[in-house]
Amino acid sequence: MALTYAKYLNLDKLLDLQKTRSKPTEHDETLFIIIHQAIELWFKQIINELELLRNELEKGHTWKSIKTFNRILEILKSIVGQTDILETMSPLSYKHFRTFLENASGFQSTQFQEIELFCGLYYPNKMKQFKNDSKLFKRLKKRLNERTLWESFCTFLSKKGYPVDYPDRVNKEGLLFKPSQNNQDILINIMNNDHEIALLCELFVDFDEELQEWRYRHVKMVERTIGSQNGTGKSNGIEYLKSTLHQTVFPDLWAIRSKL
Repeated sequence: MALTYAKYLNLDKLLDLQKTRSKPTEHDETLFIIIHQAIELWFKQIINELELLRNELEKGHTWKSIKTFNRILEILKSIVGQTDILETMSPLSYKHFRTFLENASGFQSTQFQEIELFCGLYYPNKMKQFKNDSKLFKRLKKRLNERTLWESFCTFLSKKGYPVDYPDRVNKEGLLFKPSQNNQDILINIMNNDHEIALLCELFVDFDEELQEWRYRHVKMVERTIGSQNGTGKSNGIEYLKSTLHQTVFPDLWAIRSKL
């Protein structure tokens, strides 16, 4: 039998994955499930692109890195846009099925933690929740031991002849790296004199900014839906999410703004 659109995309399985739990079924629960499944699919693609970007950087490929970075940014914009759809759901509608989520929470997104690890963000308490799932825990530990984007970018700069300091992982929680004055001086020189790599630097800043925008939109979406209540995963809800705002992942690139 010839390959069809439905078979290629496994549509029978895909469209059967939206299993509501509310009884009677709350109409907006299907929307809630689809949005979060779509976001996780985009997280999967971002991870796929970040792996490619890391490899292209370490090979010293400027324009291939720029192309890949642009795709990642477009995906992030799409994810931010998902919140517009979810915010069409009223707080009362969410209340009608929230208890059926039990302890399930976005706080438990393994893929988003992988993205954070790519960025050099490490939160041991978030990783601890997977200790009882050896497969997921090993996956995150493996990702933690891989090179971050910033480490790969420093390798890229070295290949281009810039004597950057390779970052030491000096922090045990939060952002792994401390800012480097030497690297900032080199980045200022690049921004003034090496326009191709300067463009790549600006994409790092764009990526950082898009992550912050996603966090902000997520915070406001949660705040308008449940207010100050605790999250379903037993986190302190909005207060935890607010604590993650304004965390830059490439501080050297932000520090040079006032020196250009």
